[in-house]
Amino acid sequence: MIEKHFTLNRADGGVDSTFSMEPAEMAQLVLETERAWQAMGKVSYGATEAEKKSIVFRRSLYIVKDLKAGDVLTTDNVRAIRPGMGLATKYLDIVLGSAIKQDVKRGTALSWNFLK
Repeated sequence: MIEKHFTLNRADGGVDSTFSMEPAEMAQLVLETERAWQAMGKVSYGATEAEKKSIVFRRSLYIVKDLKAGDVLTTDNVRAIRPGMGLATKYLDIVLGSAIKQDVKRGTALSWNFLK
């Protein structure tokens, strides 16, 4: 919200005429406000269509040692490596300390389905 005093002509005088906008200035304010609004852009979450093709080149979480059901995930058996087929690396702190509910072979992309 913008509040601005307006006058048709400052020369007409008045208590707030010195800091009031004339019609051309108000039109410029409207134009520049619209430009600023457009410059803010639009927030979109998730990968765009162009980014989806490159997700495979990102790092993700992988099991790096053979694990048995009940084993706990640690920094020794989970790593962030390429390709990006496993859980996103942002989940590393969440999965560390979690137990595996089934046997998992080394080199398997980590998935929520493996966790208890």
